[in-house]
Amino acid sequence: MKPNDITFYQRFEADILAGRKTITIRDKSESHFKAGDILLVGRFEDNQYFCTIEVLSVSPITLDELTEQHAKQENMELEELKEVIRGIYPNEEQFYLIEFIKI
Repeated sequence: MKPNDITFYQRFEADILAGRKTITIRDKSESHFKAGDILLVGRFEDNQYFCTIEVLSVSPITLDELTEQHAKQENMELEELKEVIRGIYPNEEQFYLIEFIKI
């Protein structure tokens, strides 16, 4: 089996599978995805495959540009979302919003 194309922390797995999480915010290293890409998704912790997603769009974004709508698409509150991103990417200012659908 080929390696997963993208990984998510295990705590997000249920939300992705249920369709409650429909975006992810990543740094430049994962900005190469494009609309129409079909990605195998694994858990960050053990790289275990758990679903396949289709990328709908990829667009640049900063923390200041995040809105309640983005937070809703992540299934969390806006301040919580900003804290999570700052925790994962403490030294980054520019991010990429990847919108996806589980297929």
